[in-house]
Amino acid sequence: MNKFAVNLSTIFTEVHFLERFKKARDCGFSYVECQFPYNHTIAEIQRELLHNLLSLELINLPPGNWVKGDRGLAADPYRVNEFKQSVQTGIEYAVALNVSKIHCMAGIISNGDHRIARAVYLKNLHFAGTEMAKHGITLLIEPLNPYDMPGYFLHDIHQAKEILDVVDLPNVKLQFDFYHMERIHGNPLSLFQQYADTIGHVQIADVPGRHQPGTGEMNYKEIFHYLNDIYEGYIGVEYTPSGKSEASFDWLEGWKIK
Repeated sequence: MNKFAVNLSTIFTEVHFLERFKKARDCGFSYVECQFPYNHTIAEIQRELLHNLLSLELINLPPGNWVKGDRGLAADPYRVNEFKQSVQTGIEYAVALNVSKIHCMAGIISNGDHRIARAVYLKNLHFAGTEMAKHGITLLIEPLNPYDMPGYFLHDIHQAKEILDVVDLPNVKLQFDFYHMERIHGNPLSLFQQYADTIGHVQIADVPGRHQPGTGEMNYKEIFHYLNDIYEGYIGVEYTPSGKSEASFDWLEGWKIK
């Protein structure tokens, strides 16, 4: 059965972050994920997970200064030391919170030399993957579509596969977001089948609005049935609800494990 992990950074945003854990439990979820937990202490998050009987499946590495436009540090040749510190911070949170997967954002490379950015990205991924392997953590990379995130370095699944091949670490995998794959390439289910061996985590949202499944053009009934048969991991529910968060889960009827 599909196992869904609701993303607390995009859903239940009507309330403070630490209140979203209870919201997830009240809506029947056992698993959650979030993007950046670092504005809160490990102890605060541990308390919410314990009190609400939740497992945290995924976090992101610190992305730099999000307010000033940073979208990750891994491909920035001028911030290698900062990236390495972000890896240690991410590992600290992941180990304490029993998180097995960390997504590493590549960053915006608008005007720089992409050859230099690629070389730095490869070295940084190898460093991060090696450090995370010591703790049994999987490092994830995810192509993001250029409409939502112009200038993002990792913007194509074939590019991502080539990078994974070069890094060549067993714990460095692809984060496959059906929303981004639809916007970048189209036909995401075919791409999933093509790259299934490299995929370490799945996320979902509908196109074009990035709302819950059933609000757009994608055939999530087909996608879920396929994943139910061949994918054993968690499915990250990372959409922006088209209304109130609690009212956005009608699509889950028929998929009883949350």
